[in-house]
Amino acid sequence: MATLFTIPIPATGGSIVCSNPTSSNEDKNIYVLAFASGKDNRLIPAFIDALLLALDIIEHRYPKGVVVTTSGIQKFYSNGLDLEVAMTTEGFTQKWLWKLFRRFLTYPMPTISLLNGHSFAAGFMLAMYHDYRIQNPSRGFLCINELDFGVPLQAPMMTIFREKLTPPTFRDVVLGAKRFPGPEALQRGVVDGVGELEEAVKFIKERGLQTKAETGIYGTMKEEMYRESLGILDDDKGNLEWRERVEERNDVLREEGRKSVKVWEGKAKL
Repeated sequence: MATLFTIPIPATGGSIVCSNPTSSNEDKNIYVLAFASGKDNRLIPAFIDALLLALDIIEHRYPKGVVVTTSGIQKFYSNGLDLEVAMTTEGFTQKWLWKLFRRFLTYPMPTISLLNGHSFAAGFMLAMYHDYRIQNPSRGFLCINELDFGVPLQAPMMTIFREKLTPPTFRDVVLGAKRFPGPEALQRGVVDGVGELEEAVKFIKERGLQTKAETGIYGTMKEEMYRESLGILDDDKGNLEWRERVEERNDVLREEGRKSVKVWEGKAKL
């Protein structure tokens, strides 16, 4: 593959390399962003900044085409957040994570997540914020495993699954913490195909994706298509206030429930 540019990630000693999938002129506007950051591509500020810069460079310095993201680490596409970094970095979700999700959701060219390995938690969310997904058929799982370690999903983390999945699959992703291998993910509509880079390029050409952004309205169409999810991404304060109101109501209901149980216990002793 012909390398177009490289963005270093000094904090992890990693990088994001942009290249074309082949040397053919027909593939000159297919941009493959291969990232390798740390051992499993955690979504930390330095990684997100580098990925956002790469997207900006493609948009403003290269012809319109298709962006494919994948990992240079065989085992992982992305293992999600570094929770310690996320919790100790002021404004992490608004300044980095939501910004990254929004950028992919509205990017003015078709985007494909080529899932070469495991994609867990926020890594899975990032893949869902792409337009399309191609998953390795024999290696790696897609999984939202926050339920297993007691971290509730915030509204912008949840909305993209509600937007793109059927209700039964949405339930299995969120409440089942189900691990999806490639073939099942395809069958359930989580991904659009299985394979590797060759299959991703074939998918692009079969769907005519290389020319979809030429009229300049591709991003605008996505903004209208996903306006509800964008509203959630852009209203962090409102999301937090809603969560507080729900928790206050839950506290009232729990207290009422405890009182009801005490009354029942008292009657049961008579």
